[in-house]
Amino acid sequence: MLVLKPAWDLSQVRLNATAGRTNILVLGVGGGDHEGGDLTDAIGLVSISQTPPDLAIISIPRDVWIASLRTKINSVYHYGEEKQVGGGGFVLAKSAVSEVVGLPIHYAVLLDFSGFEKIVDYLGGVDVNVEKSFEDHEYPITGKENDPCITCRYETIAFTFGRTHMDGATALKFVRSRHAEGDEGTDYARSKRQDLVVVAIREKILKNPLKIWGLYQEITNYVKADIPTSLYPAFVKTGMSIYQTKPKSVQITDLLENPDIQERYDYQWVLVSKSGSWQSIHTHIKDLLTVGNGK
Repeated sequence: MLVLKPAWDLSQVRLNATAGRTNILVLGVGGGDHEGGDLTDAIGLVSISQTPPDLAIISIPRDVWIASLRTKINSVYHYGEEKQVGGGGFVLAKSAVSEVVGLPIHYAVLLDFSGFEKIVDYLGGVDVNVEKSFEDHEYPITGKENDPCITCRYETIAFTFGRTHMDGATALKFVRSRHAEGDEGTDYARSKRQDLVVVAIREKILKNPLKIWGLYQEITNYVKADIPTSLYPAFVKTGMSIYQTKPKSVQITDLLENPDIQERYDYQWVLVSKSGSWQSIHTHIKDLLTVGNGK
């Protein structure tokens, strides 16, 4: 008698975890051949617990200063790749983010912005709750980063309060905008907008979870990861266990400050811990991750 086995045996593989949580670093880069194409303008840590089901997204502002490397955190992947192409970026980025958040990082994924657009478009667009109206008169135009005409490099974008349907290009502008006037021009607001789009993408996938495999095939050329293919079944199993779990949004911006610009920061605009060490952020994150988990 012929017995057919499923292609993936979900019982035989497990993800690495510490204290019951698997932590995945997600990096977003602009891509392309222009200067700064591999700077990580979007940095987030996805922390997952299967038992009990729990999902948290920790946003890391791009201007956090890493004293041990004398650079901002959005440059760490770039410098890691300079030292060791095809892996050094993940190693250094995981180390730097772990230093800030106080959590071990088990895996890393890098997605360029073209891939982000394709995710949203493949899902038929997403509906995002825009919490504050804003305009940005200096949004960079793709392909014109090195245009000798400085003003020709930018366009004006605007978003209005309320639920808004966005295609991939629009959603990308919403999460990347950095030069709006007032509070919406801050890293905190930018991180919050990124969380809103992540929630919108998740809601769209929940309505049709069968699209997940097609989505992976759609963006595979835009993604790099240090995840062995042998672990894909474990990720499927993990996704199935938490897909209905409402994610926690963890922000650390209130614990950071912009110090006086001085030589120790190479005269750059940076963010550092208000307390003088990362320990306050470690405690803040640990407390939020254990709320409601019975730990």
